[in-house]
Amino acid sequence: MRRSKQRVGGLVMTVSVAVIWSMGADRATAGELIPGEQAAYKVSVKTARGTTDVNFWMFVPRSYKKKQAWPLLLFLHGAGERGSNLEAVKKWGPPRLVGKDREFPFVVVSPQCPKRAGWDSKQIKQLVEHVVKSYKIDESRMYCTGLSMGGYGTWSMLAAYPKLFAAAIPICGGGNPRLASRMTRTPIWAFHGDADRVVPARRSRVMVDAIKKAGGNAVKFTLYPGVNHYSWSRTYGNPKVYQWLLSHSLKSGK
Repeated sequence: MRRSKQRVGGLVMTVSVAVIWSMGADRATAGELIPGEQAAYKVSVKTARGTTDVNFWMFVPRSYKKKQAWPLLLFLHGAGERGSNLEAVKKWGPPRLVGKDREFPFVVVSPQCPKRAGWDSKQIKQLVEHVVKSYKIDESRMYCTGLSMGGYGTWSMLAAYPKLFAAAIPICGGGNPRLASRMTRTPIWAFHGDADRVVPARRSRVMVDAIKKAGGNAVKFTLYPGVNHYSWSRTYGNPKVYQWLLSHSLKSGK
């Protein structure tokens, strides 16, 4: 299998394997995830009507060791990847990148949203909590990113849990500007294409402007001229994006 490498922030940022583990509502079952490879998981989370299963991809870097705490990157996909075919989640973004880079410098968690549904912040929060309990995660360096519907999901996570993530990158999404005051202290780098006809760029601009108006000074916005809805390709292919994420920590207050 062909592998390629890319250096990000001094780290070399290479095969996906379908190893299925199950995680209960209150514990993770025994199993082994091979460092440097991506594996499929299932976690049972609580809902208003009982419980439901969330399927997701899990990746730890090849140099992962339990003695060292690692940064976590939560990736939320777009509407086109919803359903029960977990392979679809690897079409874009971090779960695609780790198939080429065994040393991608994050523990990457990539859940799948059910068909005809949207991202549920409470369910995703439970997923993150299970991963934190099961792996050596640096809770001061947890990050969230998503594209399109996942961009909306990222904004929603930031509003619902303003102290959970050290930084976030919402791409071609939007949120509720009335909740901007909850996001003023989180470093946010939003991306959008000015030729996007699926989700207009103003959806990102409104959020950025609302946060600034509420007193936030850690938010910035990149608008790609002439780029359509697929603005995530350029964003996730930019090593500086990951350098920027890793430069932020809840401990340092950066």
